[in-house]
Amino acid sequence: MASEMRTYEVVYILRPDLDEAQRREKMAKVESLIAEEGGQVQKTEEWGQRILAYEIEHFREGYYVLVTFSLPAERVESFQRRLGMDDAFLRYQVVRVDGEK
Repeated sequence: MASEMRTYEVVYILRPDLDEAQRREKMAKVESLIAEEGGQVQKTEEWGQRILAYEIEHFREGYYVLVTFSLPAERVESFQRRLGMDDAFLRYQVVRVDGEK
């Protein structure tokens, strides 16, 4: 039985020392991970370079990106695990945005 598709948002922070091409590559990687897990990207918003609230891995700034996507509920954990394997992502957080029916 196929799981219900749910809507999520992931905000992630990329290392500030990545050049434009590397940033684009990492953003494409997030979208491809979502697709590989059976999901679909609805919207990607680049928030740009911002000062961090606290230092992370000796960085005081990071490049923020928000992605809205749908994904089967049982695939979220796998997506997060795969995203966490890449050192270019300083932090990320996935939240469910659709409410109970």
